[in-house]
Amino acid sequence: MKIRFIFLFLICTAARAQSTDSVTIRKIFDTALTEGKSYHHLGVLCREAPARLSGSRNAGIAVELTRKMLEENGIDVWLQECMVTHWERGKQEVLRVTGPKEHRNVSLKICALGSSVGTPKGGITAGVVMVDSLAQLQRMGEGRIKGKIVFFNRPMDPRFIDTFHSYGACADQRVWGADEAAKYGAVAVLVRSLGLRDDDFPHTGVMIYKSGIQIPGAAISTNGAEKLKEMLLHSPDLQLHLEMSCQSFPDTLSYNVIGEIRGSEHPDEIIVVGGHLDSWDNGEGAHDDGAGVVQSIEVLYLFKKLGIQPKRTIRCVLFMNEENGSKGARKYAEESKRKGEKHIVAIESDRGGLAPRGFSVEGINGIDTVCMQRLQQWAPLFAPYLVHWFEYGGSGVDVSKLKDQGTALLGFIPDPQRYFDVHHTADDKFIHVNKRELELGGATMAALVYLFSEHGLPAQ
Repeated sequence: MKIRFIFLFLICTAARAQSTDSVTIRKIFDTALTEGKSYHHLGVLCREAPARLSGSRNAGIAVELTRKMLEENGIDVWLQECMVTHWERGKQEVLRVTGPKEHRNVSLKICALGSSVGTPKGGITAGVVMVDSLAQLQRMGEGRIKGKIVFFNRPMDPRFIDTFHSYGACADQRVWGADEAAKYGAVAVLVRSLGLRDDDFPHTGVMIYKSGIQIPGAAISTNGAEKLKEMLLHSPDLQLHLEMSCQSFPDTLSYNVIGEIRGSEHPDEIIVVGGHLDSWDNGEGAHDDGAGVVQSIEVLYLFKKLGIQPKRTIRCVLFMNEENGSKGARKYAEESKRKGEKHIVAIESDRGGLAPRGFSVEGINGIDTVCMQRLQQWAPLFAPYLVHWFEYGGSGVDVSKLKDQGTALLGFIPDPQRYFDVHHTADDKFIHVNKRELELGGATMAALVYLFSEHGLPAQ
């Protein structure tokens, strides 16, 4: 009889807790949709500090803007110094056909890939070899590659419903293409843009040199890639002229922006929510990752606005240098380890400001399983908001640096269908962010942070 009573008591207690949580989450969504600041904050960030590549003047402006946004909402804020990558694109890149006669002077839309070296003064003029993979490049070898511009033309596979799988399946040609092609004597590489839309916006993104030979790398728009492919099919001896003036500089001083609401009962247990403050230099950085920045600020704003005192410490971290170095995230992880801080959960928003769908989770030593059990327990609380996607998977580039500290790492998942239309392009602008979708995303993140703050994670 006593055991039955205890069992019924626990059921009733859990039901009451879930009812309270449901009411609070409803308030969070209502407030975000009627009095939220995320859309306004994003407009300010994109207007006053677009093209926030680390090391740039606009990256510095973004630091001060977001610090002010947090302070105006009554949040304790500090800046964390970090030395970051400094690369500059230089003047507008040029790619034009010089021969044969029927294609001469045709220009194609390109942009330099991040960290690329520039061309020699006067540019590069060479023939073109089209490949669809690093493996095909290796099979061709030096005999067919030496002295040529290698054109990687593998498109994103549209059959994946989750477009991040499409992206991951062909990103190797952008990241490693120049380094691999240089081994066989190539003089430059062109990489088909990683996007599913047919347009004239080339997609930049980081590339990495491992070997001693560095050759220029540029992205060509999807329309440009199709046009170049057709020209090569009719004229295999096609000649291209490429000019790029990008260059790298020594690392420079910048900052992570950190805001915090101290926990009332377990202040030493930290819940991080964050995005990256830097963006590529060819757009406004609205979806990538201005949306994640303002949604992370919004989480703390909503707690303050609703008078919610978290039981655990909530920390908003706006990381610098995610796009081409991750040095802000590395610095944050190093400092947290040095201080002996205990991060129980870290949530990253870096997939755009589109309609929320759910969260992915990863971690070591079984923390991912423990966290997933919590998410499944709370799934009914998110169902009214059409948030239903809880899965194992990657979290985010920045929070992943906390993995070895035993932190449960989560990635916020918005609807993925439109993100790669603008990702890393000059078209990543504020006008392409839907106000309601952005606000719903911020509310979803705040709701999950609230639940973790109230209930934590069970002991393993």
